[in-house]
Amino acid sequence: MLGGLPMTQTSHYYDARADEAEAAAGRADLDNVRDRELRSAAVFRKLAEQARRVLVERARAEGIRVERRAAEAEEAARRIASPE
Repeated sequence: MLGGLPMTQTSHYYDARADEAEAAAGRADLDNVRDRELRSAAVFRKLAEQARRVLVERARAEGIRVERRAAEAEEAARRIASPE
């Protein structure tokens, strides 16, 4: 695991697979093999970018949840301090 996530869900994993596919494309003798590896590399790069966007979105959502919980706790404390 890397950063609390299974390796298969990280941008590092996808970037590594893309690097491997690009290297395989460079070694390929056949055009169809080279093309397949380059297509694979492009897909892995897109997956890596998507994984990075997911992490950013998760962090943003967590920030919103933290703010909401803080506001709820403040409201609860205010109600306890001055009951109606």
